[in-house]
Order: sequence, then C-alpha cells, then structure tokens
Amino acid sequence: MGTQAIIYLLMFVGVVLIVEGIYLVVFGKSIKLNSRVNRRLALLEQGKDREEVFETLRKERDQHAKGFKLPVMSILSTKARQANIAFSPKALIAVMALVAVFAFGGLTYFASIGFPLRILVSLIMGGGGVYFWLNGKARKRMDLFEEQLPDAVDLIVRSLRVGHPFANAINIVAQEMPDPMGSEFGMIVDETAYGADVATALHNMADRVEVPDLRFLTVAVAIQAKSGGNLAEVLDGLSKVIRARFKLFRRVKAITAEAKWSGMFLSGFPVAALLGVQTMNPHYYDAVKESEFYTPAAVGVFAALAVNYVVMKAMVNIKV
Repeated sequence: MGTQAIIYLLMFVGVVLIVEGIYLVVFGKSIKLNSRVNRRLALLEQGKDREEVFETLRKERDQHAKGFKLPVMSILSTKARQANIAFSPKALIAVMALVAVFAFGGLTYFASIGFPLRILVSLIMGGGGVYFWLNGKARKRMDLFEEQLPDAVDLIVRSLRVGHPFANAINIVAQEMPDPMGSEFGMIVDETAYGADVATALHNMADRVEVPDLRFLTVAVAIQAKSGGNLAEVLDGLSKVIRARFKLFRRVKAITAEAKWSGMFLSGFPVAALLGVQTMNPHYYDAVKESEFYTPAAVGVFAALAVNYVVMKAMVNIKV
C-alpha cells in the first residue's frame, strides 16, 4: 500500500514535469523572448502590421473561451485563459490524452491494480496533472500582473499630469511595460483604435485577469468618463493604496509563515511517516489490522489531519 502510494505520487510529479517539458519544447523560444519584451511589441518588430498583431493576440486570448461550454473543460479553460497558455483547446486535450497514456503505461509496469482502476487513475492523473500545471501558471501570471499594476498606474498618472490624454497614457504603458501588463494594455489600445470604449475594454480585461486592484482602476476610469474630475489625482491615490496593501500583505505573509509551515508539517509528517513505515516494513500493521477498531481509528486519524490542515490554513489566510 505504501509503495503504491509513493509510486502514484512520483508518477503525478512526472506527469506535471512532462506537461511543462512539452510546453517548453513547443513554445520555449517565444517564452524566452517574452521575458525580455512584451509579446505585442515583439510581433510588431517582426514587421507585422498592427491589425494582424491584434488579430493574433485576440485569437490567442479568446481561444479558450469556447471551452466554457463543455462541463469537463470549464475549469481547465478558466485557468488556461488566466494563464494565457499558448496551447489551443485541442492541443490541451491532446496533451491530457498523451499524459493519460503515459500514466497508464507507468501503472501497468509499476503497480499491480486492475484494468478498470488503472484506466480511472490514468484519466485522473492526466486531467489532474494538466490542471495542477495550469493552476501554477495562472497563479504566477496573476501575481506578476498584480505586482506590475502599481507601476503601470504611476506611469498613467505621470502621463496625465504632463498633458497626455488617457488613451495615450494607456499606449505608453503598452510600450514601456513587459508582459503580462504590456500586451494586455496594448490590446486595449488596439481595441479602442477600432472603436471600442476604453472603460469597456478595461472592464473586459478585469474580467479576464481577475485581479481585484484592477477593478478599482476600471471603476475610477468609468466614473471619471461619466462625471468628470481629476483622474490623475484619483489614480495617484489608487497607486498609493495598492502599494500600501502590498506592503501590508507581505508583512502578514512573513508573520504567518511559521504557522503556515507548521500546519503543513503537522499534517504531512504523519502521512510521510506512514508511507515510510509501510515501505520499509509492509507487514508492520498486520497484527492490528484484524481489530474492529482499526478502520474507525484510521479514518479518525486522517479526518483529524484534514481538519488540522483546514483550520491552520484558515488561521493564516488573512485577507488584505
């Protein structure tokens, strides 16, 4: 039991690494380029016209929206859209199938389980591994976007104060900021150039990115467009609030780090110890397995570990 659990864990880690490897092999060159300059400017520098670049980025941005109609793909599509993954929905399904086949082969060779269970576990590993990978990519991109937002707002404020209109200030952000901020704001510039409203374009971006602070920017721009006012002063105050919130969040994160890792250790160590004992001596618990209290006690222990993890996580999950 313990050996098989370790095999499953190692195979799941292998599945995630395979997905990352496939992505780097297919799109590694463009990812390396995007680390130096935002994707929109890179495409423009290749000689493509503005309309062609806009259509390319819009197609990449919206390609996963169709997946929302499929119940099985809805969660993966949401994460893929947030992460702005270059894989198309069909390619993502193909990767899941490839990973599931790899998992099935590994289970066939290393684990002695029945054929139906092998198929079920393979499908779970395929979908779960891709979701775990997508979730990590989406979280990393959202965190980076949230980190870049105060600088982008400051750039807009400085542009407004020297006399640029808001549309030009957005264009300056698109030219000066790296991805993901640069390309997202660049698409707003292109959308407004083709007739879209700036406030609507910002609102649509806020829905895609799902960064709370970005909604404050969207609301401020929408209110200023309807009622007027000094937008530069409003956004300057917003920038200060965002930076103060970041500072407080990092202080809270530092203060709660000990409790967070203690909770993870207290929840994970008993499981790791159980797997270690089962691996080194599979018959260690044979003497007590026949007892009528064995199953209820085991269920109670794992339930207590789960409750411990949930409680500890709730204690350190402080909203800022």
